[in-house]
Amino acid sequence: MEKIINYENLRNFAYCNDHLIKGEVKGIVLEFCGFNTVTFHSSDNASGREYASKGIIYVIPYYNPWCFMNKTTIKYTDEIVEVLVNKYNLGKNAKIVSTGFSMGGLGALVYSVYAKITPCACVANSPVSDLVYHYENSPRVARALYGSFYEYDCDLYSALRSSSPLHLIDKMPNIPYTIFHCESDTTLNIDVHSTRLVSAMQGLNVNYVKVPFREHCDLSGQAKVEYDNAVLKAFN
Repeated sequence: MEKIINYENLRNFAYCNDHLIKGEVKGIVLEFCGFNTVTFHSSDNASGREYASKGIIYVIPYYNPWCFMNKTTIKYTDEIVEVLVNKYNLGKNAKIVSTGFSMGGLGALVYSVYAKITPCACVANSPVSDLVYHYENSPRVARALYGSFYEYDCDLYSALRSSSPLHLIDKMPNIPYTIFHCESDTTLNIDVHSTRLVSAMQGLNVNYVKVPFREHCDLSGQAKVEYDNAVLKAFN
């Protein structure tokens, strides 16, 4: 299919705060959302305003809410990034930070592997880290995973591994990673997902932040500050 996203229709395909930026654009923060998120942002949110004040484009791609960063979603995001890189003359070395939560945390990690322009940092909150385990132990997402990877020219398990952070360690770029996970998470068990992932990432530049007494993706005030700092550090 031909590419159809351009700067004039961009807001049909993603939230973007660039119209709020005054002065030089320093780079792009991508935020990938969690499973079943279908929000269409008709106005600017607090994050958009805050990043704009720092000269950073903040983008929330409106991809399929059950996608698990499959090939289509990677290309879709690349197309959005290409529009903004060209619009603001950011070049092939554009600073892009890949972020997200839950399914979007997986997305942030997986996109870092396959992106046309490799992100300079990745920050993930409570990411789905083992997609094979998730498929076998989360019945409510099995149909979504089957649909997301149905057109792949391989068996389902090979397709799942191709979008599973735990199975992509040897392909991860050498960039800073910050992984947050709430210790009381009953949706995505911290030991099954982030702790195993971080252990396997030894040798990469990874910082692991465990957030006590909090549920799925529910960062404490201090953890939110650390999350924001991890993102902004990439633009210093």
